Amino acid sequence: METEETYQERYTRAKARVEDIRDFYSHVLIYIVVNIGIASLNYYQNEWETAWFLFTLGGWGIGLVSHALGTFGANPFTGKDWEERKIQELIKKEKNTN
Repeated sequence: METEETYQERYTRAKARVEDIRDFYSHVLIYIVVNIGIASLNYYQNEWETAWFLFTLGGWGIGLVSHALGTFGANPFTGKDWEERKIQELIKKEKNTN
């Protein structure tokens, strides 16, 4: 029979969650700073006659949205619920093989 989860287990899981959120916020900050720099360079180079900075903004933006979905659990394939279900499935499978 499974034992109740301990405070330490809950603490470890909560700490990992906070680290994930912190990493996402760091990603947002880096995205903003770097893309301001790239947009400034683009403006300095040709006054946005050719707005090539939009390619980096959009491409990296797709990655940022994906990171947000994964971090905040909106992504059904890589969210925390999926991860927990998969862990439980593997634990159960391992118990059955032993």
